[in-house]
Amino acid sequence: MRAAVLRGPGRVTVDQVPDPKIEQPTDAVVRVVASGICGTDLRGYLGRPGPVRGPRCGHEFIGVVANVGSSVRSIRPGELVVAPFMFSDGECHRCVHGAQSSCARGGMFGVAAGGAQAEGVRVPFADGTLVPVPFDEYDERIPAVLTLADVMATGQHAVHTGGRPAPETMAVVGDGQVGLCAVLAASRLGIERIFLLGHHEDRLRIGQKFGATDLVSLRGAESRAQVIDATGGAGAGLVVEAVGEQDALDTALAICVDGGVVSVVGGPHGILDSTACSLRNITVRSGPVPVRAYLPALLGEVIAGKLDPSAVFDRTLKLADVGHGYQAMVDRNATKVLITL
Repeated sequence: MRAAVLRGPGRVTVDQVPDPKIEQPTDAVVRVVASGICGTDLRGYLGRPGPVRGPRCGHEFIGVVANVGSSVRSIRPGELVVAPFMFSDGECHRCVHGAQSSCARGGMFGVAAGGAQAEGVRVPFADGTLVPVPFDEYDERIPAVLTLADVMATGQHAVHTGGRPAPETMAVVGDGQVGLCAVLAASRLGIERIFLLGHHEDRLRIGQKFGATDLVSLRGAESRAQVIDATGGAGAGLVVEAVGEQDALDTALAICVDGGVVSVVGGPHGILDSTACSLRNITVRSGPVPVRAYLPALLGEVIAGKLDPSAVFDRTLKLADVGHGYQAMVDRNATKVLITL
């Protein structure tokens, strides 16, 4: 079996690796139809801190079930399935209460299980992880469904109000794949005014298509001033931080209205000022999204034609060329790369 293997900063190769096999009765083996390159993958590729350190690559995939363990009940061979970027047992207290990304026996594909940028993947806890997709592997909706494995579910999680009324104004810091999906999720929620802060014209155009009403391409203090001025000095009721670096975290806090919410989904690698949050009554939400909790509803909307986030994929490459996909994203020549066999 061929799979993408991280060989150190700036180098990904496609090598022959052992075929995935059933190791536990709860496992399934999935033949990969399509996988994606995520911003988290790029951190490993660039040698930066983060969960992805190699050698296995990728945590987003959709594929066809090739084999299942003796105790698997919810899926069967030949069925198309989509996987969250983290596997989970579906039985523990955390999973039952919708926190599958915190499952004590779970983990991330490409880190605690096989990488998704491959011809096949062994899936631990198949019943608690995989979601059947009711069409075949040649359907034109494959890219849209693939986004649900991570970035669209993360965007949905970022704007989840948790019982609070949806704000009238929201800002998204970062025009990458997660930021764009957060814009789409906010538009679907009915938020009236959506600021998108970014620096890439092609991505800002996608954001506008997804529902962004105000595009902010300035940087640093100037971008913050533009949002504050446009909101009458108040700021946005909800700010999604979709980058994770210090300047983005500072910007998110600066443009949030007092009493508002900052949703940190960019995999933070900086520090958010907790004193400022406390003094300004700002609620902070953060953590890896429990994709499995969102998947059934989001998949239903893709099937019904009500949701199509596939525009975040702006380049498709074969597995053999996966290294070019990583570099294209590093060079900002692609927003998100779709990998096929």
